[in-house]
Amino acid sequence: MYAKCGLLDSALRVFEWLQDARDVASWNSVISGCVQNGRTLEALALFRVMQSAGVGMNSYTVVAVLQVCAELALLSLGRELHAALLKCGSELNIQFNTLLVMYAKCGRVDSALRVFGQIAEKDYISWNSMLSCYVQNGFCAEAIEFFGEMLQHGFQPDHACVVSLSSALGHLSRLNNGREVHAYAIKQRLHTDLQVGNTLMDMYIKCDSIECSAKVFESLSIRDHISWTTILACFAQSSRHSEALEMFLELQKEGIMVDSMMIGSILETCSGLKSISLLKQVHSYAIRNGLLDLILKNRLIDIYGECGEFDHSLNLFQRVEKKDIVSWTSMINCCTSNGRLNEAVSLFTEMQKANIQPDSVALVSILVAIAGLSSLTKGKQVHGFLIRRNFPIEGPVVSSLVDMYSGCGSMNYAIRVFERAKCKDVVLWTAMINATGMHGHGKQAIDLFKRMLQTGLTPDHVSFLALLYACSHSKLVEEGKHYLDIMMSKYRLKPWQEHYACVVDILGRSGQTEEAYEFIKSMPMDPKSVVWCALLGACRVHKNYDLAVVAANKLLELEPDKPGNYILVSNVFAEMGKWNNVKEIRTRMAEQGLRKSPACSWIEIGNNIHTFTSRDYCHRDSEAIHLKLSEITEKLRKEGGYVEDTRFVLHDVSEEEKIDMLHKHSERLAIAFGLISTRPGMPIRIAKNLRVCGDCHEFTKLVSKLFGREIVVRDANRFHHFSGGSCSCEDFW
Repeated sequence: MYAKCGLLDSALRVFEWLQDARDVASWNSVISGCVQNGRTLEALALFRVMQSAGVGMNSYTVVAVLQVCAELALLSLGRELHAALLKCGSELNIQFNTLLVMYAKCGRVDSALRVFGQIAEKDYISWNSMLSCYVQNGFCAEAIEFFGEMLQHGFQPDHACVVSLSSALGHLSRLNNGREVHAYAIKQRLHTDLQVGNTLMDMYIKCDSIECSAKVFESLSIRDHISWTTILACFAQSSRHSEALEMFLELQKEGIMVDSMMIGSILETCSGLKSISLLKQVHSYAIRNGLLDLILKNRLIDIYGECGEFDHSLNLFQRVEKKDIVSWTSMINCCTSNGRLNEAVSLFTEMQKANIQPDSVALVSILVAIAGLSSLTKGKQVHGFLIRRNFPIEGPVVSSLVDMYSGCGSMNYAIRVFERAKCKDVVLWTAMINATGMHGHGKQAIDLFKRMLQTGLTPDHVSFLALLYACSHSKLVEEGKHYLDIMMSKYRLKPWQEHYACVVDILGRSGQTEEAYEFIKSMPMDPKSVVWCALLGACRVHKNYDLAVVAANKLLELEPDKPGNYILVSNVFAEMGKWNNVKEIRTRMAEQGLRKSPACSWIEIGNNIHTFTSRDYCHRDSEAIHLKLSEITEKLRKEGGYVEDTRFVLHDVSEEEKIDMLHKHSERLAIAFGLISTRPGMPIRIAKNLRVCGDCHEFTKLVSKLFGREIVVRDANRFHHFSGGSCSCEDFW
């Protein structure tokens, strides 16, 4: 009686008082009471004491302890109890059904199915338990098939069946069938059941039908913690941030206890809104209410990094006492996204020293950082680490290796990794197409795309974006138009703004700036900044200044807070000789507190990255570098006919000052250092954060010829392979 009324402690005291008068019935009562009140460990302990006392168990004991086995996933004990039932010869449905649930909870669908087959007269509980077993263990397609058998045997779905069926359909993303189940639930008045409503909400979310999920939530007369958690996650994950915030406030007014899962959802909203103030408020709320567990700390590190608050991320990371692999990976990602690439590599080393073994996510993160650094040495070290540890080189890892090697200027290694991959998915093919395009091999990129289609894979948006990018950097105008057309007509993919920007770039680079403008006007959506930026760049190259002004105004109107846009517009006005306009643009930047990112170039020598800015005198070998640079320039003038093209100095200064400014560009300092620090004939690999200017491009071509070096330069646009006085871009970048 006490146990059934929820007064388990009182029941246990009575049981203790019985002492020697305990029989199997009293043992069964107290064990069942523990199970019913969720105290399964105590139930198990009592069962062990019962066995030690030599009290023989009966079928009721077995049923109670099987429930313990189900909750604690004690498969071995469950099998012993199954054997005990068989010895008793008992064949009650309650015993078979409990066995079925136990095997389901232990992940043994095969054993559950055998038990189900042994039930002579199957009832609703039998069918629902087996259906639930399939769903719980991920056999959702089998669950749907089993449901068909259930109907054939005359069993109509009840609320438990609707719950399992909705869950299965959600996992399979079968929206239409899900709607049919929902309609059935309404017809049978099952939709008023809270568990049914919560499961229907979850099903609609998994089928990307957010509106339907919200309607189910609104229809619930009673909402529990699960209801609120589900709808909050629904709005947060679907970028409906204002509604997520409203729900978060409303659930607190309703007296719903906020937990860490809800905080996790509202953090997704902070991430989507990029709202530092909101993020800090949620962070403080979690601290005040004791909700800040390791999962939330790791997510906060991520989101602070996404919002550009690197110091907050680092401070939080340093205060995490027991860092797991997610903590380290989050901080490495934060370093990478905030341009702290060397720090990302250092953290990866520290992580290994802390005996935290990297998983695939951590490896992808560090490979992204290494690609950004163009550090071939470090990239090879990580690749070697993978091979030594027999780490599976597949999925995101192999795609990241291709990205890393191509980002370091080593296409040979990228191709080798790609060709050796056993399983090539769309992501890997796209990575290889993108790498080939970045290095200016447009026709090879098209060949790769055709090879991918021959394997039966279907290209996605990113595949076409990589292909169009390759076309834009290889003067493949007709091919670019063709692939945009088949993207829409054959594959029914709606182009993104970036796809249209690539086509504008393709037309603009080939000198068809007016055609590019007409193409923009024909777009089925309002062009965003990425499209106008492509047009402005083309107008600048081909000196269509009237159209450049149109593009410039649109660009600044759409993105008035990005310094790069002002610099691009300022450079166009400088080339036009409109210095008053240049001054006006720079004044607007200053008033908004915007600053230009300084140009810098870096080169890897040995295991160290050496970084240079324009007019840099900070390097320890600065004197030797500038002396070498003077020697190079003189040799180029005498033997290569080099004459500085001061049109690329966009400042209103004297000719002499312009020449001096060209001589001190960061990539030239890196080239000079590379010639000093490497053996004759060795390739030189350099990366630059901005676009290489035309004069430096000509300078590097002559260096490659007169000094007999292959020079690979990765700038903000693409890769340039200089050799024998020419460049792989064919002066088209």
